[in-house]
Amino acid sequence: MTQAAVRHRGGTVQLPGTSGWRAVALREPRAWPEHPGGFRERVAFAAAHVVADPLGENVPGAPAVVDWESTLAFRRHLFRYGLGLAEAMDTAQRGMGLDWAAVRELVRRSSGQALALGARIAAGAGTDHRPDLRTLDDVAEAYAEQVEFVASTGAQVIVMASRQLAALAATPDDYRRVYDRVVPLAGSPVILHWLGEMFDPALRGYWAGADVAAATAAFLGLVHDHAEHVDGVKVSLLDAGHERRLRAALPPGVRLYTGDDFNYPELIRGDGTHSSDALLGAFAAVAPAAGAALAALDAGDGATYDAEMTSTLPLSRHLFQAPTYYYKTGIAFLSWVSGHQPGFTMVGGLQSARSITHLARAFELANEAQLLPDPDLAAERVTLLLRTAGAVP
Repeated sequence: MTQAAVRHRGGTVQLPGTSGWRAVALREPRAWPEHPGGFRERVAFAAAHVVADPLGENVPGAPAVVDWESTLAFRRHLFRYGLGLAEAMDTAQRGMGLDWAAVRELVRRSSGQALALGARIAAGAGTDHRPDLRTLDDVAEAYAEQVEFVASTGAQVIVMASRQLAALAATPDDYRRVYDRVVPLAGSPVILHWLGEMFDPALRGYWAGADVAAATAAFLGLVHDHAEHVDGVKVSLLDAGHERRLRAALPPGVRLYTGDDFNYPELIRGDGTHSSDALLGAFAAVAPAAGAALAALDAGDGATYDAEMTSTLPLSRHLFQAPTYYYKTGIAFLSWVSGHQPGFTMVGGLQSARSITHLARAFELANEAQLLPDPDLAAERVTLLLRTAGAVP
């Protein structure tokens, strides 16, 4: 019997924290119902991570080497619980290790799988394949190349925020000059993505300025002028009040896809007049519970929705604590301990971006939410990681 197995014999596992070691009782796994086909009341996308090939040279600055079998299997896991796939977004380490060659292959493979299974997929189009952009016209042309590629795979286009545009644009009119050209190109309605600086510091002042109210006015002007080309807007500013005000000001028929990993239960539930749909990295970690909650909402069972969705919030808030842009390390860790992938490595070596105590707490919160499908396997794996790190009680 392995040392790891001994450590969690009797239904407990020893975990470290800031105040020392503690014995955590393993909870019985739940038999979460599957919901292939999606939901009636809300559209919900999970932004998924990629699984690194453990034998690949996935070191900082190197091209990504992806374990395609495990990466696609994880997407099938999301589909089983009714979630659509938001592909090649920041959760997949876009801009943090996932290069354009890997992005193209990822979108091609995922789109083919989603279309074969009748699942919904949207994928990010940006400008990150052209680091040499010098003018706004260059940015627009770079966007056009990626929009054309994503649309050609059958995926819905998500127009991502551009680091290069943020560096070049000086006024709201500069943003409009680019987006006015790009938004109509996909041939079908797109999702516009406003990603806050907590997720990517290079996007500070997007829409031209630190004044969020002025930036929101510029953003709304774009959406209203292109409403026929916009399915929805995905906002990741972690500000529930701002999201409520923004969604109330959107044109009829344009969705607000919440990206608020701190407040999504209340925003998705809505206030009786307006509600948010979802495009969340957190849903990659809590897919079974999110699916159960959204199914309850379809059934008009608000109490069950509240109970199921709220149970995931402590875990999500922990994963997305500052520095928020490293949240994907916790997503990949939970995928590993849950048995969805063979190892805990990430492209760009990003598995080192969170501390051992942070990951131990993520394990504990996933256990509390009954999101570990095989608690014994999960306990064995987290104990193995702790011992490898030299963390021994």
